[in-house]
Amino acid sequence: MTPDEYCSRKAAASGSSFYYSFRFLPIERRHAITALYAFCREIDDIADEISDPNVARAKLGWWRTEVTDLFAGRPTHPVTKALQPATERYGVDAARLGEIVDGMEMDLSKRRYRDWEELRVYCHRVAGVVGQLSAGIFGYSQPQTIEYAEYLGLAFQMTNIIRDVGEDARRDRIYLPLDELARFDVAVADVLASRHSPAFEQLMAFQAQRAQSLYDHAFKNLLVEDRKSQRAGLIMAAIYRALLNEIAEDGYKVLTQRTSLTPIRKLWLAWKTWVSA
Repeated sequence: MTPDEYCSRKAAASGSSFYYSFRFLPIERRHAITALYAFCREIDDIADEISDPNVARAKLGWWRTEVTDLFAGRPTHPVTKALQPATERYGVDAARLGEIVDGMEMDLSKRRYRDWEELRVYCHRVAGVVGQLSAGIFGYSQPQTIEYAEYLGLAFQMTNIIRDVGEDARRDRIYLPLDELARFDVAVADVLASRHSPAFEQLMAFQAQRAQSLYDHAFKNLLVEDRKSQRAGLIMAAIYRALLNEIAEDGYKVLTQRTSLTPIRKLWLAWKTWVSA
């Protein structure tokens, strides 16, 4: 199995919506973004699947060393081997890859977030930075496109947080800001016990509005000169915004179920966005 094949299988096996946006890219860019996504999956799986924090930290430490080795020209893992061409062609850099590892490492020690500013640091590391790297792989000419990509990454992460509230709570993780839980009179214990209430719906509507504002801010920074090159990100936005709207229409029942779009709908949204961008 080649490094590119390894990354493709990793991306396809995850069932993520990102996979649908990759399909329309030219082959070199598709290989690069798939390798970046596989890198994120490898790191994220450590935080989610390894129960011993010391073992997880050791594995993340190995990945930090592997990133160093990648930029020294001696990668050993299939993912970093697949990423190597992107470091020169598309500006994938060690600092941003390191920030992604920093974000995943936060999951090993931090299970609550005091306020939006604290949560935003996490979202930036695990998603905003990925957005910036992705924009470089897709190609851009306008400096504002990096800000677009940062905010789009934040919007995606907030959508994920909203969708996965119940799943995260069962791991004793709450990514909703604690000061906002208090503002809407939702107890941490209620979230952990999956107790749905009108107050919880109001809290989630507030989070959804934040996500929508992040999408809006992103699109304000995407100028027409870069719109076609950034179509893969726009496909993701179309899919994720449709998911966010579906969650809202369903009454934010995210404590007990995980809302998702069908593959056919994702593919239709992807095609529609690609041809209209």
